[in-house]
Amino acid sequence: MPQISLWIVLLPLLAAIVVGLFGKQLPRAAAHTITIFAVGAAFVMSAMVLTATLNGYHANYNLYTWLQSGDIQFNVGFLIDNLTAMMMVVVTFVSLMVHIYTIGYMHDDAGYARFFSYISVFTFAMLMLVMSNNFMQLFFGWEAVGVVSYLLIGFWYKRPTAIYANLKAFLVNRVGDFGFLLGIGMVLFYTGSLDYATVFQAAPKLASMQVSILPNTAWSLMTVTCILLFIGAMGKSAQVPLHVWLPDSMEGPTPISALIHAATMVTAGIFMVARMSPLFELSTTALSFVMIIGAITALFMGFLGIIQNDIKRVVAYSTLSQLGYMTVALGASAYSVAIFHLMTHAFFKALLFLGAGAVIMGMHHDQDIRNMGNLKKHMPITWITSLIGSLALIGTPFFAGFYSKDSIIEAVKFSHITGSSFAYFAVLAGVFVTAFYSFRMYFLVFHGKEKWRNSNQAHSHHHNHAHDKHHGLSPTDNPHEPGWEVKLPLILLAIPSVFIGYLTIEPMLYGHFFSAAIMVDSTIHPAMAHLAQYYAEKLHSPAGMALHGFLTLPSLLAALGVGLAWFFYTKRPDIPATIQQKFSSIYQILENKYGFDRFNERVFAGGTRLIGDKFWKIGDIQLIDGALVNGTANLIGRIAQKVRHLQSGLIYHYAFAMIIGVFLFLTFFIKIN
Repeated sequence: MPQISLWIVLLPLLAAIVVGLFGKQLPRAAAHTITIFAVGAAFVMSAMVLTATLNGYHANYNLYTWLQSGDIQFNVGFLIDNLTAMMMVVVTFVSLMVHIYTIGYMHDDAGYARFFSYISVFTFAMLMLVMSNNFMQLFFGWEAVGVVSYLLIGFWYKRPTAIYANLKAFLVNRVGDFGFLLGIGMVLFYTGSLDYATVFQAAPKLASMQVSILPNTAWSLMTVTCILLFIGAMGKSAQVPLHVWLPDSMEGPTPISALIHAATMVTAGIFMVARMSPLFELSTTALSFVMIIGAITALFMGFLGIIQNDIKRVVAYSTLSQLGYMTVALGASAYSVAIFHLMTHAFFKALLFLGAGAVIMGMHHDQDIRNMGNLKKHMPITWITSLIGSLALIGTPFFAGFYSKDSIIEAVKFSHITGSSFAYFAVLAGVFVTAFYSFRMYFLVFHGKEKWRNSNQAHSHHHNHAHDKHHGLSPTDNPHEPGWEVKLPLILLAIPSVFIGYLTIEPMLYGHFFSAAIMVDSTIHPAMAHLAQYYAEKLHSPAGMALHGFLTLPSLLAALGVGLAWFFYTKRPDIPATIQQKFSSIYQILENKYGFDRFNERVFAGGTRLIGDKFWKIGDIQLIDGALVNGTANLIGRIAQKVRHLQSGLIYHYAFAMIIGVFLFLTFFIKIN
């Protein structure tokens, strides 16, 4: 098994190196053949590892010591348990689907081999992150996925918007990583180790310890450490206020949106908090903080999805909202529910992004949903798979999203920590909002009038391929279904989007699937215990849960959202336009994304530039150039100016100077003697 684990990590890396270095010399097809083989093999082996862990296999071992500093060892090693194995399967499966899809999507792109190399490195980095058994390796994977995401968001580097977006993602993530690094530093300082097992063992002894960061203030060590670690997760998993990078990252090619911004990278923060459950359980304050941040993200990012007209941005805001749901579950100590939602969400959100990409291809790279309509006639497979993804997203009973989303809502209901009542309201309201914006997009894209026939090309904006000469459909063209490379991943992702929740809810939430990996102190945080009791007494089975689900408040809210979207966008499109005019001030707030971007640009970016400007003017120009460099030269010039009067060129001046000199010399000499 250790050999298999090593190959799972190394194969995508080796494939990326080969394709990255020799992609231009190799035939074009080699780029996808090599990387797909590597990721496919990694997926098969991950499935083998998962099977082994289900049969009781569990391993924690170091491969080698990277660095020894005093008593502290920095190791590279793997921790293989059910949580790791499940994450490995999700990461490799979604990555494999994205690799196959990319053949069709990036077909004509000049950077074909470079793209495959990047997504393969990304898979390697994500596997290193989830398989690590220590904080150092976790941080390595964490930063590596960040670097690759930077490269991928700015993949079309000739577009200024893409470069702006990848810089924004990079800088916002650095803010989160600063907190994360401080948290890891505190763990190392107080436990003397970076190894998970050692740290988790030492943690209970530190639970009552206080630290004074500011003079005369005592804070709980665990609370400070956990909040710092969670700040890292806020950056990576895009929680308010560090969420601003994710919608802009839609500038990258669509396969990236599916891989990074739906299924894997943005869930790294969720995975990390679940992995750190033995630490977070020791601080209810930190859990309250986690829950409130998650609730704000889940609700307020959903509102922004309602007014978006770019098909990818709607799905991006939906990702932000769903990450908020996962974070809320973490705050309620329902870590297994958060991971369960992470898994179900990975499938249907990747499906929705890839479906959006298929629509963009069919529409000749026009991303504005106001120019679409009735695509179900022209793109039946994209239509049915997108419908499945949307139904799973809004939590339709029997679909994957229903089981995880309803479990989150119930877990929050049973939680009694500070902020749980606000969080319960937020996740309930979020159900209606999600249903409304998801089906607004669905009806505008797949039903109604064929708007591209009369949409002039003037207001189709987002140019998505550097080499495309024209943009958007001409009125005589029809959208068409893309090739099998695009359809196959859609179908393969639609299957788990329907069944995976039904099949896995019992072992993952109420069985012993996560018992070794996740620790919950049910005496202090009983939400999960209440949830299990509720399931056993009232619901009995996944089918029972779904049937009961038809009668619950979340399902009614979801149905209401879908109904309103249908009424507004197929029957009476004049109503949304009227509402927009009536409530123009609210619309303006949403249009400005609550002013986060403007605040960041003015305060942080503007402030930094202002400080830099002052340093340059005062420090560089006045002090260094003015006083030191030029000042020295001026001083020497002034002295020279005075001294030059002595050099007159007249002989009697020099003779006079010599006589005086001899006189002074003799006087001095006689005095000494």
